Amino acid sequence: MSVAPGKPSGIQARFEQRYEGFTLDVDLNLPGKGVTALFGPSGCGKTTLLRCIAGLTHAHLGRLTVNGAVWQSEALFMPTHQRALGYVFQDAHLFAHLNVRRNLLYGQARVPMPERRVELDAMVERLGLGRLLERMPLGLSGGERQRVAIARALLTSPRLLLMDEPLAALDLARKNEFLPYLERLRDALDIPVLYVSHAPDEVARLADHIVVMQEGRAVAAGPLTETLARLDLPIHLGEDAGVVLHAVVAERDSTWHLARVEFAGGSLWVRDGGQPLGHAVRLRILARDVSIALAPVTGVSIQNCLPAVVEQMAGDYHPALSLLRLRMGNTPLLARLTQRSAAALELEPGKPVWVQIKAVALIG
Repeated sequence: MSVAPGKPSGIQARFEQRYEGFTLDVDLNLPGKGVTALFGPSGCGKTTLLRCIAGLTHAHLGRLTVNGAVWQSEALFMPTHQRALGYVFQDAHLFAHLNVRRNLLYGQARVPMPERRVELDAMVERLGLGRLLERMPLGLSGGERQRVAIARALLTSPRLLLMDEPLAALDLARKNEFLPYLERLRDALDIPVLYVSHAPDEVARLADHIVVMQEGRAVAAGPLTETLARLDLPIHLGEDAGVVLHAVVAERDSTWHLARVEFAGGSLWVRDGGQPLGHAVRLRILARDVSIALAPVTGVSIQNCLPAVVEQMAGDYHPALSLLRLRMGNTPLLARLTQRSAAALELEPGKPVWVQIKAVALIG
């Protein structure tokens, strides 16, 4: 499921669509592989953009190119059924009269044999569907139905996968069961995935790239780590403000059930998730779980203390608070502290500091 040699890689999407009281107006250049999250509050235009990309909405001004293939221009509008895409909705939309196996085969049957790039057995294994094949949709949990829906979409051998808040209908327990399947899928796919969400935890675990939307416009876009670390991000994440780091498991301490992970800027002790040495992981560090010191601190419970430099400072969602962007080597980090503490430490851009990060606060 890779891009043909010599073809441009990436998605170029330019749409303007007007409704009463709302206008979608975006001009995006997105990666040709990996997961791009369309992120923002309800009503900001995420689903409208996805529908334009799918061809379900014919934007009166639009141009769309997917890895070199033109799907829409001034002279062309390719209908949805001719676009090589898979679409996963909030509701799985499975055929109630077909068992899981036949639902999957329905998706695969749409693709001529020579054009099939996804094997049924591979999808069944990757999404853990083996024991579900003979069951009917009404007997499945919400998470199981969504896994079947994703497998069915991928069995059409798409060049682009669209996912519109696929976890929105799941409770927290089912959501936590489902996310590891999506993580494995993300690591295996070689096509672009556009993933609509308003949940920061989903974006942190799944996305490589992010588009932040507000009132029909893309107000920020870029690689996940650098974009989330922007202090001028128009959408205020409040208690969810933080960064996502990419790291590798370097050491495991079986006595204390901890693992040490290395990243471009140092290493951190985290809860051991059972990953083998050398395994790539991502960590979400919330700004509220980072404290600042002017020198290394000993005799405290916090396991991680690393050198950093203050890059930027800004006000936060409450006048008592300050949000700092720091740099640990090549890696950005956010920290939240009171304006009083920032003044007492005489913090300013360029000042070297030590950051303390709680091991229990890291989310692998």
